[in-house]
Amino acid sequence: MVVAVAATLLVVPIDPVFVERAYSTRTYLEWQSRLTALSNRMAFALFDVILALAALTVAWIVVAAVRGFRRGRRWRALGTAATRMLAAGAVLYLWFLASWGLNYRRVPLIERLELARPAPVAAAVVQLGQQAVERLNALHRRAHARPVPNPWHNASLHDAYRQTLRYLSDGPPALPGRLKHSLIGPYFRWASVDGMIDPFALEVLANPDLLPFETPFVAAHEWAHLGGYADESEASFVGWLTCLRADEGAQYSAWLFLYWEISGVVPTAERAALSAALAAGPRADIAAVASRIRRGQLPQVRAISWTAYDQYLKANRVEEGIRSYDAVITLLARARFDDNWVPVLRERGSQ
Repeated sequence: MVVAVAATLLVVPIDPVFVERAYSTRTYLEWQSRLTALSNRMAFALFDVILALAALTVAWIVVAAVRGFRRGRRWRALGTAATRMLAAGAVLYLWFLASWGLNYRRVPLIERLELARPAPVAAAVVQLGQQAVERLNALHRRAHARPVPNPWHNASLHDAYRQTLRYLSDGPPALPGRLKHSLIGPYFRWASVDGMIDPFALEVLANPDLLPFETPFVAAHEWAHLGGYADESEASFVGWLTCLRADEGAQYSAWLFLYWEISGVVPTAERAALSAALAAGPRADIAAVASRIRRGQLPQVRAISWTAYDQYLKANRVEEGIRSYDAVITLLARARFDDNWVPVLRERGSQ
């Protein structure tokens, strides 16, 4: 029955409006505030414990199957092992859906925002890139004037996170998570992954090699996931707006992220012009990030990891797969904002 329920939920569509109103902005946020409060008390990553238990479960199933083979019960051992593997996978999938994964099926943010233009024309993207360059040049000295505070202890970033979520939803406030290092930290380094949330314990896991000026945006992006924004572009959108409302170090981190995103999608000539307009300080920071990535990256691991993640996203109804990362530019270029980058939402009846 567990396998049947999991298989049904995997393939049967659920009304996004129902998910939005009953789960993402109500039940989930109440659950998240309790579970993240618990995981925040733990200095270690609960994900490591869950991973170890999963590995032990698989080992137990394999050992039991080997024993059955030795007793001559080959087909029965194979059937029992397959059943146990399916049941264990089904339990994990149901836990994933209930704890966080249903957020993939909520109403897309672009359908809840009022849009200023029908499509992100190239000129608007380049203009946004020029604005990123201007802000990086203006903020660099002040952002580096003092050490960047740990996001978990940064009251400015916490307040900005709560304020940004209030602009986007009338649900209960989500709780930020402390950034933890995990046993899978080397994998983050090899695969060029900056961070992730643990969807089972709702905690934040971060790449141990992150540079201080990268950390505020990575934290805000992962906190957006904790707030129920599962899509990568939506998490980047929420994280970016969060950082803009925080201190100057967080603002710098947000504009640096946006510069990276835009420089990766504009034509070569525009990319060169944006790079040439950067002052020495931001250019050095970008070079430092590139050096960090090259130093730790294992190309084969990265390729396999991102291919697997692409399939994971598509399995969770994110049709763009890993291209959804770049879609944050579409959100920023198309959305209508009031003063101070306050997003304007559509009337509920027009969604």
